[in-house]
Amino acid sequence: MSAIPRPPLWSLLLTLALIAGVIGSALGVAYQVFLYRESFQSLQDARKERERLDIEWGKLLIEQQTFGATTQIGGRAVMTLRMYSPPPNQTVTLSLPDSVVMTR
Repeated sequence: MSAIPRPPLWSLLLTLALIAGVIGSALGVAYQVFLYRESFQSLQDARKERERLDIEWGKLLIEQQTFGATTQIGGRAVMTLRMYSPPPNQTVTLSLPDSVVMTR
């Protein structure tokens, strides 16, 4: 009977190094996937924030245009129709008695 030959020491070391390389690359891939998902979540959060800010910006533009239109209307009323605010001595204030209740 012949004995089974043992592989040389360098062969065992090479096999262990390859196994360690495979495990290391698997861990590296898992870590990269983790980083990708984390970055993607940050990107999604930034997009939601951008959309919220875009909506707020649109509302502010509408508000600015509204105030600008009010000023234009007042300017045209003074220039074209010669409308003005009366002085205090020409202003009359009306008040209701306490017994009258206003309903809509």
